[in-house]
Amino acid sequence: MRIRPAHRTDASAVNELLDQLGYPQDGRAATANRIQTWAEDPSSAAYVAEAGDDLLGVIAVHVCPFFERDGSWGRIVALVVSGRARGRDVGSQLVAAVESFAATRGCVRMEVTSGDRRQDAHRFYRRCGYIDQAGKSSRFLRDLPTGGS
Repeated sequence: MRIRPAHRTDASAVNELLDQLGYPQDGRAATANRIQTWAEDPSSAAYVAEAGDDLLGVIAVHVCPFFERDGSWGRIVALVVSGRARGRDVGSQLVAAVESFAATRGCVRMEVTSGDRRQDAHRFYRRCGYIDQAGKSSRFLRDLPTGGS
């Protein structure tokens, strides 16, 4: 298995992975465009784990500077390991790749959010050294109108 940057040609396999996590996609072209956008953004990266012609997982990270202090933090915005590859160190290697990317860009902290129902994912992140902040902070979301309104 090797970890490498995601390419536009990975879009179909990435769609399958995201669908396994419960995020069905709009099609190969839209995903290929998003992969390209991430590849062109120096503050972002997407990596895949592959074994032969098989994609086993995907991860994406974005770097954001702190406002209140020096340095930056990295946010894992997506991580999916194929159901057939879980428990084989794929996720750990993907996390290590984005942590390395983030560290080279001045990050001193990493962050990831995970739905309350994903208890296996929570155990995985704890094994990777992430500390559960549930009860210490809250997450608030608001969708913005589309079309520049």
